[in-house]
Amino acid sequence: MHSIEPVAAIKIDAVRKAFGATVALDNVNVVIEPGTVHALLGENGAGKSTLVKMMSGLIRPDAGRILVDGQEVNLSAPSRAHQHGIQTAFQELTLVPDLTVAQNMLLPYQPTGFAGLIRERHGAGLVAEHMARVGLGDIDILREVRQFDLATRQKIEIARAIMRKPRVLLLDEPTSSLSGPDIDWLGKLIADLQAVGTTMVFISHRLPEVRRFCNRLTVLRNGRDIGTFAPAELKDEQVVEMIVGRSLSTAFPAKPPLKPRAKPVLAARNLATDGGLADATLDLYPGEIVGVAGLQGMGQQELFRALFGAAALNRGHIEVEGHRVALTSPRDAIDPRVGISLVPEERKTEGLFLRLDGRRNVSIPVIQRFAHLGMIKDRAETVAAATMLDRVQVAPRALYSRLSRFSGGNQQKVAIAKWLMTSSRTLLMLDPTRGVDVGTKHEIYLIMRDFAIAGGAILFFSTEVEELVNLSHRVLVMYKGRIVTHLDGAKGQISESSIMHAALGHAEVQETPSVAVGGAGGRP
Repeated sequence: MHSIEPVAAIKIDAVRKAFGATVALDNVNVVIEPGTVHALLGENGAGKSTLVKMMSGLIRPDAGRILVDGQEVNLSAPSRAHQHGIQTAFQELTLVPDLTVAQNMLLPYQPTGFAGLIRERHGAGLVAEHMARVGLGDIDILREVRQFDLATRQKIEIARAIMRKPRVLLLDEPTSSLSGPDIDWLGKLIADLQAVGTTMVFISHRLPEVRRFCNRLTVLRNGRDIGTFAPAELKDEQVVEMIVGRSLSTAFPAKPPLKPRAKPVLAARNLATDGGLADATLDLYPGEIVGVAGLQGMGQQELFRALFGAAALNRGHIEVEGHRVALTSPRDAIDPRVGISLVPEERKTEGLFLRLDGRRNVSIPVIQRFAHLGMIKDRAETVAAATMLDRVQVAPRALYSRLSRFSGGNQQKVAIAKWLMTSSRTLLMLDPTRGVDVGTKHEIYLIMRDFAIAGGAILFFSTEVEELVNLSHRVLVMYKGRIVTHLDGAKGQISESSIMHAALGHAEVQETPSVAVGGAGGRP
């Protein structure tokens, strides 16, 4: 007797999709078996997001078929995908910032009563019960979504998709803003859902999580499927080579050699704000890359905002090359006499104007350089922007194309180019490789290394502990709004275990070594 193969939960059959001259998917074939967790891997622009949007009903294929439970379906709108039991938790969050958690969770299926009126109290009760079931009972569901940090919003996005009891759950970069215990939380959710037969599609750039959560993986490259495998069949190096189409000699470049220490290019003394930063003291030297580690909500975002003039201090002060500075806004920070720039956490909402082209985005921080008698000198602006885009390896067409048309990886490189344009001496970077592929990560690592070799100083936060270990000369660990531990790579103190030990609160406060402090200077 022949065994009968189970009908695929989703089958992508010879699908093609083009946007103008750009072919996003070219004869792609993927079979997702029922009850499995199936990873989609690929560079930014490989076609993963297009495929997810297609399965979500946001776009339609130009050719080919999508089958759900063996039946060809027409996913012409998200509502059609919902009817077939498909729900999506997007990386680029779809939550409405000005609505409460409860209102977002129920959209667009709010419970109604007589005459179609929304039963708000009943709906809030359903949301509260669900949030408790998925381990998010501590979230105030009556607060507006905009009041929560990125990691919490990501968890709300995931919880909303699960609340609709999907048969197929699409998880688009669900861990891109999560770390430590939050990833453990997601792992338990995935295990619980798989136990009741839910099929999941897991889009990620983090191979350890693919190995931890997934039964199968499919690699996409340049809009084509390269193959489907069990994770155990491949080594990480083989997966990376299939993703990028070439071998990366090493995942991380060598750390730039440290220069003899002079005075710090940036120093902070006992910084505190109303937003969760309690006490932060640090020194940052030329040519140095310093990592910041911390679990969600430990004050790291507020530290970077304070150093960029975007959060008001209620205690402490900032020094640049030994001189006190008052940063009342980011404009003060990017002043050439101060020279501090910030690559923010959310490129689409905080880092870029997606409806503008690359030239305008890159030149915005220093647009006055190209102004004369109220007019912009287009040629000078174009040449300068083209130089920066070439430096970060973004195609020249980005000069004249809306950034909304580019992949997340290329958008992130433009966000970095924008601040390289300022010629700042200090570069602050909040999770600079969030949601980008392994090839683009390597390019960003090289940009960081080159910046430090040229004498710049970098302070960066990452949710990936491996990055902190392999890129940083020193690591500062934050806990409850304080820098509690300073780990020095030169002394062999930096490791994943030492970082996580301190991040979980198992460390005594270690003060920054005292340095000579200059008097108040005449800087802004």
